[in-house]
Amino acid sequence: MKRFWLFFKYLTIRKWRIFILLAIVSIVTILALFYVSQDIERRYTNQFSVTIYDRNKLPLKISGNIRGHYVHPLENLPENFSTLLTKKEDRYFYYHFGVNPFSTVRALYWYFTNQPSGGASTITQQLSKNLLGTELNRSFLNKLREVLYSFSLELFYSKEEILLMYGNTVYLGNQMQGFQTASYAYFNKPLVETSHSEKLSLLATLAYPNARNPWEAANEQFAQNLHDRISPQETFVAPEKTTRYSFQRDSLFELSSAGVVCTETCTTTIDEVLSTEIRKILKRYVEQNSARGARNGAVVVIDPKTGEILALVGSKDPNDTTEGNQINMTLEPRPIGSTVKPFIYLKGFMDGLRPYTLVDDREYKYSIATGFPLYPKNYDGQYRGEVTLHTALSNSLNVPSVKVLEYIGLPNFYTFLSNSLGFVPLQSYDSYQYGIALGGLEMDLLTLTHYFTLFPQRGTLLPLKILTTSAENFLLPPQSNLTKKVNVADPKFIELVHAIISDRTTGVNQFGLESTLNLNVTDYGVKTGTSRDFHDSWVIGYTGDFVVGVWIGNTENEPLKQISGQTGAGVIWHDVMKVLLASDYNHNTPIGRGSLVQFPIANSLEWGLREDDPATYRAQLLQDTLIKSPYQNDSFEFFVGMTIPLRATKEVDWFLNGNSLGRHRDTQLSPTAAGTFELMAVDPESKRREIITLNIITSQ
Repeated sequence: MKRFWLFFKYLTIRKWRIFILLAIVSIVTILALFYVSQDIERRYTNQFSVTIYDRNKLPLKISGNIRGHYVHPLENLPENFSTLLTKKEDRYFYYHFGVNPFSTVRALYWYFTNQPSGGASTITQQLSKNLLGTELNRSFLNKLREVLYSFSLELFYSKEEILLMYGNTVYLGNQMQGFQTASYAYFNKPLVETSHSEKLSLLATLAYPNARNPWEAANEQFAQNLHDRISPQETFVAPEKTTRYSFQRDSLFELSSAGVVCTETCTTTIDEVLSTEIRKILKRYVEQNSARGARNGAVVVIDPKTGEILALVGSKDPNDTTEGNQINMTLEPRPIGSTVKPFIYLKGFMDGLRPYTLVDDREYKYSIATGFPLYPKNYDGQYRGEVTLHTALSNSLNVPSVKVLEYIGLPNFYTFLSNSLGFVPLQSYDSYQYGIALGGLEMDLLTLTHYFTLFPQRGTLLPLKILTTSAENFLLPPQSNLTKKVNVADPKFIELVHAIISDRTTGVNQFGLESTLNLNVTDYGVKTGTSRDFHDSWVIGYTGDFVVGVWIGNTENEPLKQISGQTGAGVIWHDVMKVLLASDYNHNTPIGRGSLVQFPIANSLEWGLREDDPATYRAQLLQDTLIKSPYQNDSFEFFVGMTIPLRATKEVDWFLNGNSLGRHRDTQLSPTAAGTFELMAVDPESKRREIITLNIITSQ
């Protein structure tokens, strides 16, 4: 009995030792496999390329990974593709634990009997090989490592995760890793959109990716054979293939030139599909009008609710190296013409003017810093007499805009531009002066379009956003660089401007009944601009959901052949707006006018604010003068037979040096010699008089 007890005790102690030993071995094995799993995660992540995506996860640029390959990873492997993949590569994928023992034994038998062998690796083993980079070094030690990594994969990852990792790391020829990358490269579409035959063409590439990829003639026959073996019930049709593929889309041209650089994978706000459609519109128009000097153009689309840039198209074809196509014209400052006027009127309304305020549209003389007098002219060279500011802005009249700017005061408007809008001019403001109202101020299209987001945003200016994954705006737009939300104006003053630039009826005299500015919606605003001598054509317009800016011209800054804002940029703007109105970006967001009322003024209704006293604002800009021209201290060079037009605001009695010239509203003076003359106009009713001095000089 004692011997039996000692023997039992010996066995028990030995059993516990074995148990402890097994436990230690198990823990060490699990820890080793866990360590391997961490290495797997690191190796898998390192396989990916640095990729710049558009807002819809379309790759704009895929950089080479650590192997120099391009990887555009999938987030999910399409189910129908997974089925075909496992049928071809690993029929027992969902049943084994990383290694298929039957295939392994069979492969060993074939190896030792010198018989031709088929592949014995499971998908999990192939993934391990891809991660370890041992595809070309098939040593026994490497195969053991692959088995260890396979067990770790099966222990710590689901079958779906393993299949996805394999699908993102497998090599498919021409420096491409992953089925999604290859699908874009060979068929120019994501894997989920490929046909059954296209999927088979990708799978046929696996065994010999350099010789059997879809760009090679051998692929079609191997894809057909694969079809006959694993899916004979389907129909195989030889797929159409790309002839080449660039891992860089056209929108990267604008992003790079705007300084948008991602050192890690990032997602931009750009919509590449929208940008491609806009570029087609731009290219079509520019090519049709190249003979008229319109060789370049640019389009910007911004979501005003978020400040996100949806499209930044600065070249009709960034792959073309001729005629300035390598310059991103969304960032190049050019004179903005009349597109500045809504901001002049906005400041004017903030300072006490109203749409029903009257202004005398006639000839005026301004002394400016150049030393030469400025006589503002309207686009068509005509004057219209007394008009409302509503009519003046709707018809983009120059002279009333100068009068509004004069009312505001140049220093006050400079402060508004710099402090409220954050604008940075190319030159000192004093070099522009009243030329600002005549379109001389230079601004780039992106900055200008950004400023127009004020109107759908009811006076608020948001920083521009170019990345969805960061608040970084990369110093955009170039002439503003706003980094935080700014409240520029009270919404009621914004509504006054919007009521005018959304009125397509009052501007009919200037723009016509049929116009490229007309859309099949009503709640939108638009402003045209043409710089001096037709160098630049502009249109900026908006709805509550998007703001679209268009510029047309040429990089050499040569004048266009009578292409105005409406007939040039307006055509492109109209077509881009049609695309956006039919897109998912259009939510029919209303632009409010809740602060406005209409006053009955001069047999019509005019917009104003609820608290207005129309009589107070009606005559704010009218000047109680008799003589319209000439002006005080005007100088004229004498020549025989010369005449000087005399114009008054009403019928007056004219006198020159006390001598009567008769009663007229408009007449003319014919000096017979040089000298200094006193010109007087007398109102025959009130007897009020006005006197100016004229200088008639002889040539030197």
